[in-house]
Amino acid sequence: MKKFKIEEKKTLHERNLHRFAYDFELLIKKTPRLKEFISKNKFGNETLDFSDKNAVKALNQALLKEYYEIEFWDFPENYLIPPIPGRADYIHYAAGILSDYQKQKNKKGKEIKVLDIGVGANCIYPLIGNRVYDWKFIGSDLDPISIQSAQKIIDRNPNLHQQIELRLQKNHSDIFKGIFLPTEKIHLTLCNPPFHRSSEDANEGTNRKLKNLSLTKKDGEKLNFGGIANELWCEGGEVEFIRKMILESKVFAKKCLWFTTLVSKKTTLPSVYFHLKKVNALEVKTVEMAQGQKNSRFVAWTFLSKQEQMEF
Repeated sequence: MKKFKIEEKKTLHERNLHRFAYDFELLIKKTPRLKEFISKNKFGNETLDFSDKNAVKALNQALLKEYYEIEFWDFPENYLIPPIPGRADYIHYAAGILSDYQKQKNKKGKEIKVLDIGVGANCIYPLIGNRVYDWKFIGSDLDPISIQSAQKIIDRNPNLHQQIELRLQKNHSDIFKGIFLPTEKIHLTLCNPPFHRSSEDANEGTNRKLKNLSLTKKDGEKLNFGGIANELWCEGGEVEFIRKMILESKVFAKKCLWFTTLVSKKTTLPSVYFHLKKVNALEVKTVEMAQGQKNSRFVAWTFLSKQEQMEF
């Protein structure tokens, strides 16, 4: 296969393993079925149809096997297929939030406990976070099938045993309640909240993506914009979900070092800052990220003073 070089993707975090072009020859050795999705573009270079969910899933399986030692990664149809470089960026930037604490306390990765709210059927954040930083993870989700699927991934990868614990959120109106154990302390929370306000809103979003890619609805049947209802939308969209998360985080103020959440829309930020002020968060950080032409961000907050952070 013909290889080609491109410049480093400097918008990705400096520790992101996916800053350069995909080495398809290497990845195909790890996942042979990936070969059927590789074609040549008009410049004669090997490329992948990123609008094909099966192609993206095969690529992800190869990436996880090559860079994260994940031998088995699969989940039911129609569940979200995450873009691994972007997911890895969140992990790396979130690690930066903990860096001062870890240096001060001389903490090793395995002593850090992270909670992923909405772990999903793909279990992607715990996989990357554990393999790169050796963090211990708790993954919560309100969908039993997602929990079952994520558990299967853990069970089929021996290096993940004892590293990731899954907890079913039984109350759909709660986020942290029912997940935090009474005496448990969490160093970091992660969340990729539902973006849309309704199923109609989600469908409109898909149609916009189709239009941007100049695809028809028939083409859209194979798009990688998968996801079940609770992965894509909730009443009030991300504004309402993050509001609830912030208000509920106050209840667990002394049990968590840093809360964080992705914020897809920049217009959501004023609401986030308003509610963080309302609950008297002592420190708030906004971390901007970029994956190619897509800009994203996450907001982190803590209720602990600097002294309390060091004593956590």
